[in-house]
Amino acid sequence: MKRRHLPVPIPLIDQLGEINSPLAYSRKVLKQYSHISVPDAFDDLVHTITFLQAYDGSTATFNSYRRETERLLQWSWLLQQKSLAELTRQDLESYVLFCQDPPPAWTGQKQVARFISRNGERVVNPAWKPFVSKPDKLGNAPSMALSQKSLQALFAVLSTYFNFLIQEDYLRLNPVSLIRQKSKFLQRHAYQEPVRRLSNLQWDFILETVEALANQQPAEHERTLFVMKCLFGMYLRISELVADERSAPVMGDFQQDQDGHWWLRVVGKGNKVRMVTVSDDMLEALKRYRSHLGLPPMPYVGEHTPLLPKLRGRGPVTSTRQVRYLVQKCFDLAYERMVSQGLTDEAQELKVSTVHWLRHTGISEDVKFRPKEHVREDAGHASMATTDRYIDTEMRERHASARHKKLKPDFE
Repeated sequence: MKRRHLPVPIPLIDQLGEINSPLAYSRKVLKQYSHISVPDAFDDLVHTITFLQAYDGSTATFNSYRRETERLLQWSWLLQQKSLAELTRQDLESYVLFCQDPPPAWTGQKQVARFISRNGERVVNPAWKPFVSKPDKLGNAPSMALSQKSLQALFAVLSTYFNFLIQEDYLRLNPVSLIRQKSKFLQRHAYQEPVRRLSNLQWDFILETVEALANQQPAEHERTLFVMKCLFGMYLRISELVADERSAPVMGDFQQDQDGHWWLRVVGKGNKVRMVTVSDDMLEALKRYRSHLGLPPMPYVGEHTPLLPKLRGRGPVTSTRQVRYLVQKCFDLAYERMVSQGLTDEAQELKVSTVHWLRHTGISEDVKFRPKEHVREDAGHASMATTDRYIDTEMRERHASARHKKLKPDFE
């Protein structure tokens, strides 16, 4: 099929809160997909929604699972005219290659909602596309080649998906597990990937920048300052700060134990609850933020004030995108300050830094002086091996032993 004639996909799966019955919802959606000639499309969609309901964890997990399964269904139905049961190993390999270079008709320039409300009804957003390719500042479209992390996530999600459908007696085989030579897609490293983190100098500039914003525009940026300190000081993920249909972080999640120590109750990945240590500095940051909000210095038991209230309107912040925008703005302003002070080389990484770097930076700093078991519990790592990635002593020693070797040795 020529790429210029490829059918344009529309979104399939709304938020689970909008889906009362997988059967009724699937019938409604597929009426808009009248051009699909796959007889089992209805059953494919019903079982996919059932899968998403069964694996409904954090917002980030749901978004990832929905994205990967929805893309596969659209590709399979529209381009291959196959149901899930008909997909082979070769099909899945072709699909992975397709994801690395999707056609323009399937690619948007910004993230938008799949569905919008109109006159009380949920309708398809015509601006939505399965893939997003944001142009750079010069208007050039970036490469759509998936990163190794994205490829690993794709294989992991789809393998879980197919295994679930096998357990439900809907499929007989998992075509992902049949791809024996995944090395053609996934690189195997003989080394440990370095943790992407900010330097101490970069973090100092970021913190100074945000503190200046908070002092100059407190109504707008006291919340920004608190967010940045939470992401760094308690290694929080963005999803652990904002509210969703499963959890809504509140001030009462800050809790004091019988020894007078403060902790933050966090609902993390996989809907797992953990208690994060609150340092003295973090406690002072909380007091400052609560004072700005007109609240008593410390939270009380059962307090339902949103941890991150909206600046305009009532209720908590519910969009991770909004928090990402705040953090990115801080990175951009810190970069400009560093460049203006002649620190252009030292500032370069701020151009590619992401929100998650703050978590990495906080953990990397703490493992230098805290027991790694304590850091692991605060970070919510599933295994000690994950925490060990932040301990770079071995790499430092390895580099130090080679630093002074000569290209022109003295053999005498």
